Amino acid sequence: MKKILEDLLEIAGDRVSASLAERYCYSCDASQIVGLPDFVVRPKNTSQVSQLIRLCSERQIPVTARGAGTGLAGGASPVLGGIVLDMSGMNRILEVDIENQQVIVEPGVVHEKLNLELLPYGFFFPPDPGSSAMCTIGGMLSYNSSGMRSVKYGTVRSYVLDLEVVLSDGRVINTGSKVLKSAAGYDLTRIFVGSEGTLGIITRAGLKIAPLPRTRKLVLACFEEAEIAGHAVIKVFSNGITPSACEILDRTTLQVLKLCDPDLALPDNGDVILFEVDGSVCSTEEMASQISEICRPMAKSLKVASGPEMAPIWAARRLVGAAISQLDPNKTRIYIGEDVGVPIKQIPALIRKVQQITTSLDIPAMKYGHIGDGNLHVALFINVEDKDQWDRLRIAADRIHRAALSLGGTVSSEHGIGLSRAEYMPEQLGIEALQVMRSIKKALDPKGILNPGKMGL
Repeated sequence: MKKILEDLLEIAGDRVSASLAERYCYSCDASQIVGLPDFVVRPKNTSQVSQLIRLCSERQIPVTARGAGTGLAGGASPVLGGIVLDMSGMNRILEVDIENQQVIVEPGVVHEKLNLELLPYGFFFPPDPGSSAMCTIGGMLSYNSSGMRSVKYGTVRSYVLDLEVVLSDGRVINTGSKVLKSAAGYDLTRIFVGSEGTLGIITRAGLKIAPLPRTRKLVLACFEEAEIAGHAVIKVFSNGITPSACEILDRTTLQVLKLCDPDLALPDNGDVILFEVDGSVCSTEEMASQISEICRPMAKSLKVASGPEMAPIWAARRLVGAAISQLDPNKTRIYIGEDVGVPIKQIPALIRKVQQITTSLDIPAMKYGHIGDGNLHVALFINVEDKDQWDRLRIAADRIHRAALSLGGTVSSEHGIGLSRAEYMPEQLGIEALQVMRSIKKALDPKGILNPGKMGL
């Protein structure tokens, strides 16, 4: 260990730490998956990353790349020890190229900071995760992140033009270029996006950006039951309308948000769908009117918001995950079984199954999330000092995952597989497809040093 530390110090100097206190800080992300690294290194450029990876390859030392640590599946947890590469210090916006509608950034750039930089130009980077104020672009690329506006604008994968990647032996490659489309060879860019740091370390990214819409409107539709709300969503999409965002907040979620802000302009009782539309003044007016007409026969109430009155509603939506403690200070939200997704027409069935599962096990739950693309977040919360509640929580999470799979869905729509959902990979993908993934992993990381133990690989 002493020799390894000396070699690391030679490469990265005071950006290396073997302190137990600092290592402990890097032992987990926001999940329940924990592993203590032997060293933490904060590289400042691609050259240092390349040298570090080459050293790790020679010594067969596990390497786990980490951004802001906001992941929910254990993807950034160093379960086999080794080195954590904290990429957050590589945080420069290298180029804003409005003429070519793209930017070049380092992986440590925070999502919200990028969009603030683009705002004066009238452009934005559309993927919109709830952790925008904290999460880094590198983490978003590693998990193919999405968020509230992916229903119209798509996931991160749709916006990546080029990646600079350090391979498992220290070589540096580029996967694309500045062109907006290319038919030259395998799509290496998309292989690395969503690979959770198991195939290479992303050190730079060229990203497409989009012009900001001229205006937005928000239709708030309140329903007697979440299942009815799901049917309303299906009907809106079946009529050829694509909102820019489509979110569900069940009655428990509304109760939590009202405890945080009693003046929040949301209904007091029921299950709410937030339909946001954006575009020109005329098109948003028309779409808001169409959505209202479709939902009216099923809804308890309808309201259309615009301008400044929308901001506090969306701000509250972003805080849902953290606000749950307001409901019962003796219970803690556990991020497990929280990111399932199904085909849109199966949304009502998923909501019904989740309700049956949590009720039968007496586990309190909130249901919210990106219902417009079939992604439901289930917030389970328990007294963490009660072993029986932990046991029932794990059973509930397993049943929720399997319910999604039984409906032709996925155990993760956007939070990733990491270690927490790795056991479901054979069932979701099939053994043959998973074997292809393992073959790709072996070809690009033959020594298995990059984020080992993750994704069922």
